[in-house]
Amino acid sequence: MEPWGDRVAVVTGGGGGIGRAIAGRIVEAGGSVIIGDLNRDRGVEAVRGLGDRARFVPVDVADESDVEALMTAAVDSFGRLDALFNNAAIGGAFGPIVEQTVEAWDTTFAVNVRSVFLGTKHAARLMIEQGDGGAIVNTASVAGQSGGGGPQAYSATKAAVINLTQTTAAELAPHHIRVNAVCPGAIYTELMHRGRPEMADEWREEIQPWPERGEPEMIADVAMWLASDAARFVTGASVTADGGLMAAAPRLVDLDLAHLRRMTGIAYGNTGQEPEVRRL
Repeated sequence: MEPWGDRVAVVTGGGGGIGRAIAGRIVEAGGSVIIGDLNRDRGVEAVRGLGDRARFVPVDVADESDVEALMTAAVDSFGRLDALFNNAAIGGAFGPIVEQTVEAWDTTFAVNVRSVFLGTKHAARLMIEQGDGGAIVNTASVAGQSGGGGPQAYSATKAAVINLTQTTAAELAPHHIRVNAVCPGAIYTELMHRGRPEMADEWREEIQPWPERGEPEMIADVAMWLASDAARFVTGASVTADGGLMAAAPRLVDLDLAHLRRMTGIAYGNTGQEPEVRRL
């Protein structure tokens, strides 16, 4: 892994899954990290094993003052900010479109898209002030690249993240700030298996050609490369890391997510909030 030297990063949604794997990779490479997460217990647990180069800051990524404070914490704790990983997200609203509520839809967009806007806004401000560039890596999804990769709201938010990656990459390039996205496929996290770890091999065999299941560390490695000097001429890109899922045409909605047609509500991911479900 490329050494990070004294570089400092912020990882949202760093209490578990892909975010936690990214935070671990940063410390392994010699860098320092601020982990932001709504779930305090998970955030504290995540930094416990990372030593004095990691800090936890509780954050609601849909709240501007929280996000600004999160970015400032990097400077206050470690003196600067070199990279931001906009990783926090929830599964969000699900069910037939005619049954979904405006509140569930808006919450999904607030957590999955507004957070990327706010993170980019306040990280870029600090990076511009520092004057020596930086890197922003957004966690998008294959769900944002097609109509069959996830529920409607989630897929729409990830498509928005992909486009926001492109527009901000063009805007921030003169400041030597690179903005890229990684688009995971089916990755073995709690957000994917939803408390049913045994389902992993079932959906892997059905939806992707690659024989090994996707692990958070696999996505962390791609994200770290995008933030590294090895990708210094890469900006505005969305890198798909999905074990060939898209190459084989995604059928997540038809296979793994078909049961969502029989219910509606909202899933809050790893935030600690219980999902709201209404069966149809």
